Amino acid sequence: MTVYLDNAATTKVCNEAAKAALTAMTELYGNPSSTHKMGREAKALLNESRAKLAFTLGAKPQEVFFTSSGSEGDNWALISATELMKRHGNHIISSQAEHSAVLKSLEVLEKRGFEVTKLKPESDGSISPESVLGALREDTILISLMLVNNETGGITDIAEIAKGIKKSGSAALLHTNAVQGFLKVPFSAKTLGADLITVSGHKIHAPKGVGALYIKDSAKTRNLAPLIVGGSQEFGKRAGTEALPLIAAFAAAAEYGNGLAAQSQQEMTQLKKLAETRLCTENEGLMVLSGDAPHILSISLPGYKSEVVMNYLDSLGIYVSKSSACKKGGRSYVLEAMGLPNAVIDGAIRISFSRYTTRDEVNALCDGILMAREKLFTVLH
Repeated sequence: MTVYLDNAATTKVCNEAAKAALTAMTELYGNPSSTHKMGREAKALLNESRAKLAFTLGAKPQEVFFTSSGSEGDNWALISATELMKRHGNHIISSQAEHSAVLKSLEVLEKRGFEVTKLKPESDGSISPESVLGALREDTILISLMLVNNETGGITDIAEIAKGIKKSGSAALLHTNAVQGFLKVPFSAKTLGADLITVSGHKIHAPKGVGALYIKDSAKTRNLAPLIVGGSQEFGKRAGTEALPLIAAFAAAAEYGNGLAAQSQQEMTQLKKLAETRLCTENEGLMVLSGDAPHILSISLPGYKSEVVMNYLDSLGIYVSKSSACKKGGRSYVLEAMGLPNAVIDGAIRISFSRYTTRDEVNALCDGILMAREKLFTVLH
């Protein structure tokens, strides 16, 4: 039995998304910018897909712009937002626990003269609203924070931060990377209150290579500049012929997943609780590091190297990870920022669920970790 428990890295493409992509590739394959009938049909599919995704996000269709990935959305949000707002100041607030796409963008912005405050995460990887509002200054122009931490599942209260920014009278824009939160924790663009929201397709059972950036339709963000220039696609905000098969698949996955969201979140919560209970009961010294997101369970076996445990699980057909897939197996800077001891960081494993995960898979994982620990203990001693 294949036990895939690395869904925070990527997910299985659902049938609904695959069918939508195939239809777009083989039947509605015209260029949406062409004015002939096939182009118009493709344009209609693009508009329909945008409307579906917008509905799922609780946004207007004209506020949704398709991208190639969550990383592109993060880059676009940070780099263009600071350019738009620089007349108001040069201070940015983010955290030490953000996705690499945000941290690398911040490095670029620091080289351009912007000042960045990177807040320390809480014990679950989230960022407290108090620390954000405490760092707010008159020259703060952008705040960028992850909704759900991709390693720990810690949930940052973006809505509370948005309220605090508004109450303070700050002109700062608020961006959130909601890639791990989309369809995993309940939210809408309105309830979050963010100006910019990044989402990605392959975390919700759509193919890789497509994402979207929500840009609030407001006077503050209306003049946000494109990151990619050229043609007039995406309302002139993002040049390049739209990847219609991927976009249609993303919209189909979002629409179908939205209908199952409440049920799948409840089921994942139950599976997470089952895994946590068994793992803690059966493995002395095991630590739980994760937050409240239903699909991510972060654990550590201090004294055991995570890559060694993972390799053993791999031999059994059980697939987990040690940190974000973007780090390619590197040491977790998120756990380091949380101030955890080296032995805990080196023994950390991220287990992540989807709506396709079963109890049998969770039990196989727990059996596998117990076997790995016992075998490695024998080898080490």
